[in-house]
Amino acid sequence: MVWPNEDYLKLPGSYLFSTVARKQREFSAAHPEAKIIRLSIGDVTQPLAPAIIEALHKAVDEMASAETFKGYAPDLGYEFLRNVVSEKDYKARGCDIAPDEIFISDGAKGDCGNIQEIFARDCKVAVCDPVYPVYVDTNVMAGRTGTYDEKTGTWSDVIYMPCTAENGFAPELPKTVPDLIYLCFPNNPTGATITKDQLQVWVDYANKEGAVIIYDAAYEAYISEENVPHSIYECEGARECAIEIHSFSKNAGFTGVRLGYTVIPKDLKAGNVALHALWARRHGTKYNGAPYIIQKAGEAVYTPEGQAQLKEQVAYYMKNAQTIREGLAAAGYTVSGGVNAPYIWLRTPKDMTSWEFFDHLLEKANVVGTPGSGFGPSGEHYFRLTAFGSCENTVEAIERIKKM
Repeated sequence: MVWPNEDYLKLPGSYLFSTVARKQREFSAAHPEAKIIRLSIGDVTQPLAPAIIEALHKAVDEMASAETFKGYAPDLGYEFLRNVVSEKDYKARGCDIAPDEIFISDGAKGDCGNIQEIFARDCKVAVCDPVYPVYVDTNVMAGRTGTYDEKTGTWSDVIYMPCTAENGFAPELPKTVPDLIYLCFPNNPTGATITKDQLQVWVDYANKEGAVIIYDAAYEAYISEENVPHSIYECEGARECAIEIHSFSKNAGFTGVRLGYTVIPKDLKAGNVALHALWARRHGTKYNGAPYIIQKAGEAVYTPEGQAQLKEQVAYYMKNAQTIREGLAAAGYTVSGGVNAPYIWLRTPKDMTSWEFFDHLLEKANVVGTPGSGFGPSGEHYFRLTAFGSCENTVEAIERIKKM
């Protein structure tokens, strides 16, 4: 008789954003007259930049000719994209990352979830709290997290690193030594950042303890302040301890076309085993590559035209972030984030729980956000709003909230 994977059965409830979407659908069905504004999921709303659209059209035309048709992509991705990523995202910042250390994929979410496959099941995992749920949930699926405590919302074998107002929403080095450390800066959900010197502390710690940092840099394009690193490889010694994951979704609006990449330096080892070779084996076995037309669109991101157009899009979303942050502060809310990241992290009023505030906001203002407790126990009594809506909807949402 066939049996299900019991580790999947340990997962409590449904995925956070699935629950948010379900509650929104139920409210809409009960109140069809309500104009709901979604500031919850981090999905972009601006169309793809003209330079990207032009590259897509050209690539589609190539697929119509036998001379230029492309089938399966190379395992690591096309050289034209890996070369420009290496040059623009790394060498231009003084980071020694070669094109063949870059693995092109269909997005950061899949890589964040799949990267744990190349590590032993008994590896100890450390995560920020609150945290992007994929880091924890995929380790639950892998059988690495122990048992779930419904009262505390924690897993017995996960090392939680609280990120609270008291420490500026930045984690402190854990007291228990982990094997895998998940870091995300600029942070989702809090919008917090750390300086290069602070990140160097983590790199030094990982090298000292023999740990591996899985660094999610999905929001680096939103960094505006000096001394906030765009890549962990700006830190000395990071090639020996860090994997970095990037997305084209937030910086270039690829949520609907899907593209990302993961960097694994050849210097990085687990014991005496090169992790680059393990990920290459996994990639080649389970993945047939992002489509040619999408990789050509990704290449256009790095053209002068693409860079200028995307800079305007990032500025558009960050203007929304400013509108949310300043509007909520004027209404008496305690807010953070929204400076180097498109997320605003606010304290719920009157000591409401995160889900109580979700219901209150939906009912009174017809605005949807994301409950902080869905990101971990330290997210309770907090709430996340995203700047990825349209300017008009963002302004209207904040005006509605002010009137509550």
